Amino acid sequence: MMTLVGTAATVVLLRDGEHGIEVLLLERPRHTGTFAGAWVFPGGRVDPEDYDAAGSVPPDLEAEPRNPEKDLPAARIAGVRETVEETGLELAPESLVELSCWVPPLQAPKRLRTWFFLAPAPAGEIRLNPGELIDYAWLRPGDALQLHRTGKMLLVAPTFVTLTLLQRFQDAAAALEHAAGAVPETFSSRLLDGYEPDAVIAWHGDEEYPGEGTGQSGDRHRLVMRGSDWRYERN
Repeated sequence: MMTLVGTAATVVLLRDGEHGIEVLLLERPRHTGTFAGAWVFPGGRVDPEDYDAAGSVPPDLEAEPRNPEKDLPAARIAGVRETVEETGLELAPESLVELSCWVPPLQAPKRLRTWFFLAPAPAGEIRLNPGELIDYAWLRPGDALQLHRTGKMLLVAPTFVTLTLLQRFQDAAAALEHAAGAVPETFSSRLLDGYEPDAVIAWHGDEEYPGEGTGQSGDRHRLVMRGSDWRYERN
């Protein structure tokens, strides 16, 4: 079991395409590094310099694991920095809207608590960091999910769930307005036993979520992963 080792920031860039809302996804190198071969949103770890710029100090994650808001100012700065480093696109910190906070399962080898932000995509040419990324695509959320299901695009759980939640918005403005008026949700992930060969991740409110946060009988808040056929279930 690994304790939290730090904080990261992820930025979901939104734009309006010809057929609706689109998001920017970046492909990681296929054989090395974190999330090898996966398509992810821009982002990365919060560095000490980000805390300095925010006028804050890194929290004691072991002593304060349930207070992610202390990381928020530094995570916002890190999100802006990582976006320009990875894509060449420059964002204003105030354009980032908090969406969610993700905590990996206890079994994860590198547990970074990650803030997800929405932001309107700025004008400019995308210039990928060649050491970290090999391709990019602007896609409607539903199209990215379908590519994952057919084995043509590898996603990780937070990306899959975020895309699923964004499907219902007709345009970027609607998604940004909704996030700005909502309380960011924390997804404290727990792997459930007994579903092999499937993998099942549960979150607060699921009937099998362990400990505090367990839902009532029949309640679902989980991601069921069977090969590339994933289903996000919530009632």
